[in-house]
Amino acid sequence: MLFWCLTRLLPNVGRQAGSGFCRTQYLRNLSCSQRLRGGCQKTTVITPQPWTQHGRSSGLGDSLGLKLLGFLAFSLFTKSAELEEEEKKDKEDDIILLLKRAKMANVAFLRGQLSNAEKLFKAAMSFLLAHGAKEDDNAVIEMSLKLASIYAAQNQHQLAIHGFQFCTETLEEKIQKQKDLSEEAMSAKEKANTRLLLGLCLDSYARYLLTTRQLDQALSSYQRALQLSREVQGDAHPQTIVLMSDMATVLDMQGRHDDAYGHVKRALELARETDHPDQHTILCNLAGILMHQGHLVEAGRMYKEALKLAESKGDGEVVEQIKKGLQELSKMTSRAS
Repeated sequence: MLFWCLTRLLPNVGRQAGSGFCRTQYLRNLSCSQRLRGGCQKTTVITPQPWTQHGRSSGLGDSLGLKLLGFLAFSLFTKSAELEEEEKKDKEDDIILLLKRAKMANVAFLRGQLSNAEKLFKAAMSFLLAHGAKEDDNAVIEMSLKLASIYAAQNQHQLAIHGFQFCTETLEEKIQKQKDLSEEAMSAKEKANTRLLLGLCLDSYARYLLTTRQLDQALSSYQRALQLSREVQGDAHPQTIVLMSDMATVLDMQGRHDDAYGHVKRALELARETDHPDQHTILCNLAGILMHQGHLVEAGRMYKEALKLAESKGDGEVVEQIKKGLQELSKMTSRAS
């Protein structure tokens, strides 16, 4: 399974995509993930959102370890016993060092120590490439995505854009090459993992574009990410539901309130059916769109329902966002009366 350690790891990352909006985020069973919230441009930090197939994931360290153990096992078939033992020890030491770097990089990223995380991820990536990994290897792409997110957080926009585009374009090419491969040459699961990784990259890039107000490009990335999630994971998957809500936010920011309503309404229906953990954020987004459509009474009802759910979950950030939405709604109601 694809390693899903490239997640939103930085705490308190808020980006309100529009007045009255909350950022939907599904908490997945990742070893190193944290649930973040947000809406609109409080900061330009963009960290990749985890995608999973069937809700399962494995850590970056485990995946790198398996990959490097594979290199190790292959090399032992062609060496003498004495040389094997010596090289085995050296490579085991290298694996341990790499896993430590990967873990340290994730910890540094979690703590917002971005310069240190950057150095550690570069070191891990260099090690992989030196041991035979290709530039389009999923492990290399994931670390490239993490670096692009770090550059976005540091407002190094050219590097961030280059990084996001490298990840998405490389994976699009890779998927085209994999399309006609037989099951014997490459399993359906491996192909699906690559497509899910592309979805992760597109989602992360869309959120970066959103913070820089490039709405058309953000919408295009969200649409492709949503398509991939639907094809691989289905309409009712939690990630698909999140993307529906996020895409609705972009449409609303473009003034396409009716289109936005259709997407967020469907997202909420699916969220209720599947008991999605972020129903309150989707309700908050729906309320904001209703308010922008001028349906003030219905917007108030949605905000109150969202507030009750958010308070029951102890989600303070979304509670504050909902309260801001209610304040704006109160002003609009006063002006209308």
